Amino acid sequence: MASRLVLALDETDPVRALSIAREVSPFVAKIKINYPLVLSAGLEIVTEISKFSNVICDFKVADIPNTNRLIAEAVFNAGASGIIAHAFPGPESLKSIRDVDPEKDLYVVITMSHPKGGQFFNIEEFCSLALEIGATGVVAPATRPDDIVKVRKLVGNLEIISPGVGVQGGNSQETLNAGADFVIVGRGIYLSDNPSEAAKKYSTDFTIDD
Repeated sequence: MASRLVLALDETDPVRALSIAREVSPFVAKIKINYPLVLSAGLEIVTEISKFSNVICDFKVADIPNTNRLIAEAVFNAGASGIIAHAFPGPESLKSIRDVDPEKDLYVVITMSHPKGGQFFNIEEFCSLALEIGATGVVAPATRPDDIVKVRKLVGNLEIISPGVGVQGGNSQETLNAGADFVIVGRGIYLSDNPSEAAKKYSTDFTIDD
């Protein structure tokens, strides 16, 4: 069975983060880490976690092409399998990431999971941009399944990863039914008294045959 669970590991204690990553690795498809952990632990935490799982660096990269390229090079050299970037800087900024290593995963943010997180995002334009630059997939919120339905129609077979399940109120089954490929869960797992059991519970709620 292939897991459809991605852990958003927003822990800031590197020792605990590494322990959680090791514990949950049998139950997750990928582990997503953000700036708080890297700022606390250094980029080497990417290398360490990648020994247990595919790592997506959720840096929401949004800069000029050269800066995007430098960030992508650092992330991929550290062992990350993917990176998340914003669409609004435009195609050249996204292409600069894609060109660093076309074999790595590039996810484009279409809209975000927090309240009013989609207010300033042009879903149609951003989906078109993700297709244009050859993104691996896109990010669309579990907190708004209707947005996922819309995004799925626009991006075709691109991968959709969906944050917001658990504490933010998103429902995993509704998210998958709307068209997401992977559900992202954070605090519901890494703040649990038993992260491995929590990850196991989430993963067995929505698994697919290989």
